[in-house]
Amino acid sequence: MEPWQEMLMENQDMYQERQKGEQPSEAGAARIEPLQKGSPLNHGVEQPEPPGEGRNAQEKGEKLGQGDTPSQEIAAPTQQLQTGTSRVGPPEQEVTPKGQDPGPTLSHPVLDGDGNTSGGEEMPRVFQRGAKEEAEPPEEGRREEALMGELSELVQQVVKRSSWWERHGIDDSIIALNFLILPAGFLCLRSDNALPFLLGIFILGIVHHTVTVKGSHLASHNALTESKSWGKVWAIFFLEVCSAFTAEQAYYNHVKLHHGYTNVIRLGDSSTWKLPFLNRYVYMFIAPIAIPILTPLVALGLLKDVELKTALRTLCCMFLGLYSHYWLLVNVSGFQSMWSALICMLITRSLLAHPYIHVNIFQHIGLPMFSADKKPKRIHLMSLGVLNLPRNALLDWSFGHSIISCHVEHHLFPNLSDNMCLKIKPIVSQYLKKKKLPYNEDSYMSRLQLFLHRYEELMVNAPPITELVGIQ
Repeated sequence: MEPWQEMLMENQDMYQERQKGEQPSEAGAARIEPLQKGSPLNHGVEQPEPPGEGRNAQEKGEKLGQGDTPSQEIAAPTQQLQTGTSRVGPPEQEVTPKGQDPGPTLSHPVLDGDGNTSGGEEMPRVFQRGAKEEAEPPEEGRREEALMGELSELVQQVVKRSSWWERHGIDDSIIALNFLILPAGFLCLRSDNALPFLLGIFILGIVHHTVTVKGSHLASHNALTESKSWGKVWAIFFLEVCSAFTAEQAYYNHVKLHHGYTNVIRLGDSSTWKLPFLNRYVYMFIAPIAIPILTPLVALGLLKDVELKTALRTLCCMFLGLYSHYWLLVNVSGFQSMWSALICMLITRSLLAHPYIHVNIFQHIGLPMFSADKKPKRIHLMSLGVLNLPRNALLDWSFGHSIISCHVEHHLFPNLSDNMCLKIKPIVSQYLKKKKLPYNEDSYMSRLQLFLHRYEELMVNAPPITELVGIQ
């Protein structure tokens, strides 16, 4: 039996015991309390801890897929649903238990776009491990590390053979082309005829989502450029000016939590997408329209957790982006009233909000979830907890391959651009299937039907962390 299958059974037994009314052990309770403190819902942006010691030589093969180079100066698996084809001070010394994955961090070397290594920041400490437990992983753990190292080596060879155009140029050109067609969208809105006017709405909507989803996503992973300095500039531009959100919280919650602890309960489990008070049809088809309104409001609420100068910068960038959009509608497109311009902003900014929400929940929720002390090694964590959707021309253009059809590849190697994720997709899929590891794929409509049918189970009736392991 494979190690990840044994772990699935282990956590299923744990859940069954909890259903019988058994209280969690003292050790389990000790782990749960720090997890709750580490939840993105319970704390703000934490300062990263000083980098720890480097990984041993055996783990160096994982450097390409272990984490991301920061782009700003900021801050138990369950049974899988049968649906796919398959976000101060020195740290205390931690000793990794025998067989326990130390978790992805940003402190070890990672490869940037051209295959060079660069250091990163350490992930926030989630829970303290016993100092008396053995640090050396067992044979199974070493085998899993070897699998990730072997796959990383294969991908690294592809990256080194790729040109700058393949690593960054193609995706940069797509974003630049969207800015070039932006004037045409505003001019089309001057027309009194329905067809040109609707064309203008479509152009502005596509450009907005390409810039705010694809651009912001790549910028948060520093995948737009090989320069770290320019990476920080682009991250602020795409996240704060274009998306009206705070770059610090976007980086912390997406790169550090979601990628560092993918499908780990209360850390990277995508629970921030759940709104249990909404019924299935309101959530899936009506609520997405409110995203352009909710995004800046949520960002304003998060600014209390950052430094004053950072908050002022974010406020200025958000105002610049929103007011520029309004000004162009009034002065270029010829809107006569404030309300007509604001309604046009809402329509264009929510044009692809429905697939945006759907994709974010389809690719993680309903897949195996893990407790922090029972999660497998990285390669099993990502292959079990991530799902690819089929290629779609519109969504591939607006959201990017790493969000749609190459999401598994993106979670394994998050610092690669969309085009590079597409390029390594055959290597990753063949390798995982060859090693008899899960490679989750499913269609958009299949996932939509699943969530409509099992909405209460997946999005509403999720129990608290002490009961969550094993339900999905």
